Amino acid sequence: MIPLRDSRPSGIVPYVTIALIALNVLAFFYTLSFSDQKLVFLDRCAWEGTFGSAPGFDPLLYRRFGRGCLYPVTERDEFVIRYGLVPAELWSGTDLPPTVPFPTWLTILTAMFLHGGWLHLLGNMLYLWVFGDNVEAALGRWKFLLFYLLSGVAAALLQAAIYPRTTVPMVGASGAIAGVLGAYLVLFPWARVLTVVPFFFFLHFVDVPALVFLGLWFLIQFFSGIVDLGGMGGVAWFAHIGGFLAGMTLAFALKRRDVVPGLVTWWRWRRARRYWR
Repeated sequence: MIPLRDSRPSGIVPYVTIALIALNVLAFFYTLSFSDQKLVFLDRCAWEGTFGSAPGFDPLLYRRFGRGCLYPVTERDEFVIRYGLVPAELWSGTDLPPTVPFPTWLTILTAMFLHGGWLHLLGNMLYLWVFGDNVEAALGRWKFLLFYLLSGVAAALLQAAIYPRTTVPMVGASGAIAGVLGAYLVLFPWARVLTVVPFFFFLHFVDVPALVFLGLWFLIQFFSGIVDLGGMGGVAWFAHIGGFLAGMTLAFALKRRDVVPGLVTWWRWRRARRYWR
């Protein structure tokens, strides 16, 4: 399912949402400035001796270019390993080369602005654009920025807790954006979302309530995470789950006083109906 737009005008210019999109795009282009052909060498012995595995290790590439403890990765992959979040480094407090010029735990933040490819970036930015402006309007600009970062931190910590020994670097804004989706569900469950649903070779346009769209989205993440548990595939499902749940919780804590969450309005209506029967 691909969201195109929602039916609820935010009534503001979403400066923070636009700035976050711009930062993610700029960080992606900066990542592209590193070569995906030029090779650099990492210390396989140090990584495997400490954590049991080495990030970005390619056996075919090693057989061709590696020597002893030194194994090759591309210059771009080295950048991602350096500034992505490596759970094994986070929990141990050990920063193996390539190191960062700040405490290792801050890679929780740097990893939020890195992406693995065009589809990864464009998909995340589309979701942020469609749902971010309304959440920004409901929270206020500075609270929305705090909310976005806290959601991303919660997402990263849950993923890292599920896979604490992995040396696969985590990158992407999807955990923080999942928080935006969770907040949108709490605040505007009955807003309509124009959605594209691919069906074989055809595209179907469907207008559905946000409750349905985001509820299905969360269920997909949850069951995909359960199926993938222990496998550590290419998608950080538990980061999406953690971000979404954090966003739902933080929406209540950080919303403006005059904003009544749609789920609260619905619950009050249900109680009133039950009372008057």
